[in-house]
Amino acid sequence: MAEARSRLQTAHWLGKTSAAVLLGPVIALGLSGLFAWLGPGGMPGGDGKLQFTMWLVAPIWVAVLCGVHLFRDGLRAWLGLGLMAAAAMGALALVRLLPGAP
Repeated sequence: MAEARSRLQTAHWLGKTSAAVLLGPVIALGLSGLFAWLGPGGMPGGDGKLQFTMWLVAPIWVAVLCGVHLFRDGLRAWLGLGLMAAAAMGALALVRLLPGAP
């Protein structure tokens, strides 16, 4: 017989929240950096684009803070957000290495 899946609990809130508070900014900076490099106009996209990129960090971080509580426990939150942060920063590093990047 299959093992019953555990339900979402409030017991793991500290691990989940700490993962979002510490890894959320890394994810947000990586994604906003990707937008800055790959968005319209490239990196020197003008003052409006740079301002928008700066303000893009906060909503992404808030989305991570809200979505982290969908993980089943703190360990899965740390692993999932850690992989997302590594992917975002790795993609940003790869984009910066592309030919033609300033």
